[in-house]
Amino acid sequence: MTHIKPIATSEYDPVVQAAQAYVDGYRAGDIAGIERAFHRDAVMWGFSGDQLVQGPAIPAFKSFFNSLGASPDAVARVDVLAIAPTAAVVRVDMENDVNRASFHDYLSLLKIDGQWKIISKVFQRYA
Repeated sequence: MTHIKPIATSEYDPVVQAAQAYVDGYRAGDIAGIERAFHRDAVMWGFSGDQLVQGPAIPAFKSFFNSLGASPDAVARVDVLAIAPTAAVVRVDMENDVNRASFHDYLSLLKIDGQWKIISKVFQRYA
């Protein structure tokens, strides 16, 4: 029996970088950063308190940044939960955004044309 490791450890770095681009874009209120991290057709679903929020991700971030601005005091931790040759799941634990809220984000990423892109975000917002 041959045991072959399917994913090189070095493959984790680009996944973390894609998730970190989202965090950095969110902290800076930088829609261009968000557009680099997310696929143009990415969606997000989640709860902000008891309210269900869902829809296209990039327009939602544009609206959020236009109304509330940046979150420079936000802190985040990025953890790769699973990785395969062309798919990954990342958890982002973020605290202290512009509303002083905290989040758990679960990001699904695909490797498209050699680049990791966030295709969906599922989240829970805490007051």
